Amino acid sequence: MKQTLALALAATTAFGTGAFAQEITEFRIGVLGGENAQDRINNYQCLVDYTTEALGVETKVFAPADYNGVIQGLLGGTIDMAWLGASSYAATFLQDPEAVEPVLVKVNLDGSIGYHSIGFARVDSGITSLDDMKGKVFGFGDPNSTSGYLVPSIEIPQYKDGITMESGAYFGEVKFTGGHEQTIVAVNNGDIDGGVTWADGQGNWEDGYNSGALRRAVDAGLVDMNNLVQIWKSDVIPEGPIVLRKALPADVKATMTELMDTLYEKDAECSYGVFAGDNLGAQPVTHHTYISIVEARKAKIGG
Repeated sequence: MKQTLALALAATTAFGTGAFAQEITEFRIGVLGGENAQDRINNYQCLVDYTTEALGVETKVFAPADYNGVIQGLLGGTIDMAWLGASSYAATFLQDPEAVEPVLVKVNLDGSIGYHSIGFARVDSGITSLDDMKGKVFGFGDPNSTSGYLVPSIEIPQYKDGITMESGAYFGEVKFTGGHEQTIVAVNNGDIDGGVTWADGQGNWEDGYNSGALRRAVDAGLVDMNNLVQIWKSDVIPEGPIVLRKALPADVKATMTELMDTLYEKDAECSYGVFAGDNLGAQPVTHHTYISIVEARKAKIGG
């Protein structure tokens, strides 16, 4: 699974010595929305420390309220690296193909690099499938989320005739909650009848699966999965890429690619926090993996 990055290492012999201070003055990591900002920053603190050590410059984490904040930061050059969802990467690519390059993708415990959009409701709601969601309030996270909107908006209407994503047509209301954590909390609290979020679909439901937003919510003590029930599951979605701004110096990109590529081996606990649960680290990826998502976003959203 692990591919060594010999060429990348050869490009920088000063890994961890702060040799980049003359090329960049700081390094900025963007973290997609989906949970509260402080939790996102806390999960990335170990990576901030490693990055500061590797590059020898101050590292900052930016945790905008929504996905578009990270997308625009990458496009505008105010964010240097981010772990994007596939749809967020597609949005960035469609607006500027030269803005970022995908370098790595998270690896699940079984060696796969996919995940699922998961539809869920409260057990005591009596809802067990999309059939029971007719006339109910269905929550989606963020318009730029792959699992929180793009894929469900394509696949859910295919479930049966008559389902659309228009409020009042099949579902009583289709609403955006603002992010994955907000959707999970809203369903758990009974504020909405059902929602979608993301998970690798591996491991036990009771744990929130092995990784994903449900696992984060369980770890944070926000939900007891025994109170929730799965009502829908998408086809496999390619996990989103870690991207770097193309305009960064080559040695900075090589060092950060190597750092992220070896994070799991270096610090499995840090990798758990960064990648939202159990994982086997990351492996190289290219734009080719996301062509289908780019085309789906172009057709559904347009950009």
